[in-house]
Amino acid sequence: MAIFRARTRAGVVTRAALAIGLSVGAVPSAAAAVPDPAATPTQLYVAPWGKDSWPGTLDRPFATPARAQQAVRAQAPRMTSDLVVNLRGGTYHLKAPLRMSQAAGDSGRGGHRVVYQAYGYGTPRQERVTISGGRQISQWRPDPRLKGFWRADAGGLETRQLYVEDRRATLLTRDGAGFPGTLKATRTGYVTTSAVPRTWRNPGDMEFVYRSGYLEGRCGVAGVSARGRQTTVTMDQPCWDLAQQLYGGTELLEAPTSVENTPSFAPKPGSWYLDRSRPGHHELLYFPRAGEDMRRAQVVAPELESLVTGTGRPGRPLHDIGFRGLTFAYATWRAPSEPAGFASAWSMYLRPGKRDDAQLLTVPGTVAFRTAERITFEGNRFTHLGAQALEFSENSSYNVVDGNVISDVSDGGILMGVVPPDQKGTNRGNRITNNWIHHTGAEYHAASGIWDTATRETTIAHNQVNDVPYSGILSGPGDDLRGIMRRNRILDNRVFATNRLLEDGGGIYLRGEQGTSFADGAVIGGNAVTDSKYGEWNVGIYTDDSTNWVTVDRNTVYNYVASIGGCSEEWGNRPVQNVRYRGNFWDDSVPEWVERREFPGAWPPADKQDPDGGCGEPHGLTFTDNTLLPSRDPGRTCAANPTCAAVLTNSGPLPSYRHGLGLR
Repeated sequence: MAIFRARTRAGVVTRAALAIGLSVGAVPSAAAAVPDPAATPTQLYVAPWGKDSWPGTLDRPFATPARAQQAVRAQAPRMTSDLVVNLRGGTYHLKAPLRMSQAAGDSGRGGHRVVYQAYGYGTPRQERVTISGGRQISQWRPDPRLKGFWRADAGGLETRQLYVEDRRATLLTRDGAGFPGTLKATRTGYVTTSAVPRTWRNPGDMEFVYRSGYLEGRCGVAGVSARGRQTTVTMDQPCWDLAQQLYGGTELLEAPTSVENTPSFAPKPGSWYLDRSRPGHHELLYFPRAGEDMRRAQVVAPELESLVTGTGRPGRPLHDIGFRGLTFAYATWRAPSEPAGFASAWSMYLRPGKRDDAQLLTVPGTVAFRTAERITFEGNRFTHLGAQALEFSENSSYNVVDGNVISDVSDGGILMGVVPPDQKGTNRGNRITNNWIHHTGAEYHAASGIWDTATRETTIAHNQVNDVPYSGILSGPGDDLRGIMRRNRILDNRVFATNRLLEDGGGIYLRGEQGTSFADGAVIGGNAVTDSKYGEWNVGIYTDDSTNWVTVDRNTVYNYVASIGGCSEEWGNRPVQNVRYRGNFWDDSVPEWVERREFPGAWPPADKQDPDGGCGEPHGLTFTDNTLLPSRDPGRTCAANPTCAAVLTNSGPLPSYRHGLGLR
């Protein structure tokens, strides 16, 4: 949006960024064989009390998923039915990610699938199974020097997260720079007249966090030095240069939102620090919450950066694998701790590239499949993760994500499509349905609950997305990738409490060329997008820069800063155009700083002082049979209107899913 985009236009990442069947069986494609429906699945079993030397039967199960994978590879060439790996209840601590590939023989064969599932899946006796990338931390003792802290040995542990009694701990943090006096950005970091930075313990562990609008990033401290009354804070390179490149200079950097990760800061209950001052003999420090007894508390530190990965090759995708009833938990992601840090916008960040160009990368999925087809995730949980939860990318098609819960992850929930640094690819016919995604973006806040970067014939339907720091559902690439998106559908989703922390996003946020006409463009239909009136600028259904060929049909939108609208960027030949609004209910809220047009919505005008950085006139908007809700208590008016109320009732996960998801 214009009010925030002007300061980042010079950066690398610019925002340049109906009926359909919803059954969740095997998704067909041209290459899929037709299986024998009468074939009885072959069963393998894994249990925490098993042995990998056993045959994997019910009474003599394997001990690890990795051993079961070996058995799958041995049996897959002779598959005459589905091959089901049943995991008995308990926690499986992975020593390494479970890596699957087409070349290694992990795919199903002959139209049959390989399924990894919790024992008793889909029955009242389903057992609770956790796939964990963490390890237990025990033998805590009171710290002899820091009052109230407890300390535990951690060996060579490197992690960015800690969980105590199943709750995420927070890094020791101070709001703002945390000291009096001026803070002036320089070519290498900062200078200040304050002597406080000289008192910081282990400054090389510290990170400065920067936040503005839809942007949030962080850079580490390289060191602190003093000369006379002046203190110099040297920042990590190349992070400092990348941050200036991305954020268009030093204006944002001179006003850090917070500084993190030093025991010099006064602790808050539930805060922690990893003391790495003795290589190979790291120690964890933790300041307990009320009621936590560290002599008995369950403490888990994530070690692995990914839990399950799957890869194919061009023309030979990994295929026909299912995951059901599992919990994927306790993984970290260490890239922000590198000298290049986390100069970021959305779920993207920079790394040095060739010559003077920076390379744009994307926060990866902890569970990630690339060049994969007909992979299904049903009834799983993703929690306590340090990156994005689930990713499908690099020409992945006909995959299904249905009935899962995603919460307490450091970045986004589901990532799908052409993912930076990729600029092209075909990701077709994927479905994201009946999931509950909430309280994501716990650490990296510029993240979306669902991000469809650039796909075709994708269905995102009957999901609930709530309590996220930025956008709920984002459809569109991070850069102008044209000629990719076609026939995508965002239908009957329930979205609320978005943009809790960052602005310039929305409940359903679109950008980019969504098709070549209304016939093959995107349809946004039957969604209820409400109750997110945070900050200066967010939009319920946000058609932003370069949005083209979209039908917004039968949605209910109210209690956002703006109900509909966007920034039509005329300056880059990226206008909003060809959007039709039919049969919607909205309160047509518009922030005070945006002048109302003759047509509905919030459409900021061009910046007269900066014609190359503002917004312009949207083109080809049409409005048919839409209903205006009163600005005062629009929810009550909607509930009294049968058609509007039906949108609310029908949105979100279907009734048959809600109990299993934990929704009422």
